[in-house]
Amino acid sequence: MSARNVPADAADSEVATVGETMVVLGPDPAGPLERADRLGVSIGGAESNVAVGLAALGHRVSWVSRVGDDPFGRRVVRQVAAAGVDTALVEVDPAAPTGVYLKDPAPDGTAVHYYRAGSAASRLGPHALDDRRLAGVRLLHLSGVTAALSPSCTALTQRALVERALPGARVSFDVNHRARLWPAATAAPVLRRLAAHADVVLVGLDEARTLWDTPDPDAVRALLPGPELVVVKDAAVGATALPRAGRPVFVPALPVPVREPVGAGDAFAAGFLSGLLRGLAPRDCLRLGHLCAAPTLTVAGDTAPPPDRDLIDRLLALPDAVWAALDPVAVGIVRPATRTD
Repeated sequence: MSARNVPADAADSEVATVGETMVVLGPDPAGPLERADRLGVSIGGAESNVAVGLAALGHRVSWVSRVGDDPFGRRVVRQVAAAGVDTALVEVDPAAPTGVYLKDPAPDGTAVHYYRAGSAASRLGPHALDDRRLAGVRLLHLSGVTAALSPSCTALTQRALVERALPGARVSFDVNHRARLWPAATAAPVLRRLAAHADVVLVGLDEARTLWDTPDPDAVRALLPGPELVVVKDAAVGATALPRAGRPVFVPALPVPVREPVGAGDAFAAGFLSGLLRGLAPRDCLRLGHLCAAPTLTVAGDTAPPPDRDLIDRLLALPDAVWAALDPVAVGIVRPATRTD
């Protein structure tokens, strides 16, 4: 049995995300995990990161998930709610724990170690979206991480994408392949099938190459002809939006000093999807994605506040040549101190 964390007057949301959020433990100060004397505590999860990003951009967002009936679960729900996300549809599971992962920072990147097998969120199932309060949702967002957690979670993603659990809602899917959860050979056909049924697909060029041997954005689009829009992210190079009808649009990324890339893809997704909800053109959706990803790249946590709305609107209006030469510190997207943090 489980109980829902239901406020008396849960507001209707325009966006819903569904997936697992875990407690994150990382060395404090940053350094190799095996030498750490202290660990900082935070939270992280692809779909709740997107929810937090969208809420920061002014959208009404619900996050659907499960947590354990434990201190970590209460912390997760409290922090997501504090970011302005509706947690009414989070179930508390008395029989399974909240997932945990540990960060192991190193000069060549941050490794992660999961302790999530059998977690409360892995017990999500295909009926997780059966709630009348989701009836007015305009956009449902989920990712390939959820599909990898358990057979019941795979069934949930199948129902959301293929059977359209929320009729009338646009569905976005971030491929988000996690090699530690399932190898590429196993994940590739499942993720391709799920992505093929989405309206909007977000995928990193590196993971597309690993999964499907696609060398460039055009090849990814050819592999996924069905979605109305495919967005291919190429790390520090930029991102390309490939509509089903029309020409591809490329926007270069902003040059920022990278402290840790974890969460930046989720921030990009939040910005891009916010642009879609606002009815912006693909170029401006991509720019908004980059504007949200940039601050996240410069911090150790999974999320960071986006630029304020006035600054965003000014930067979206820049000519292409001015955007390409933009200094993120000079215009106030990231703080100068982040260069040496």
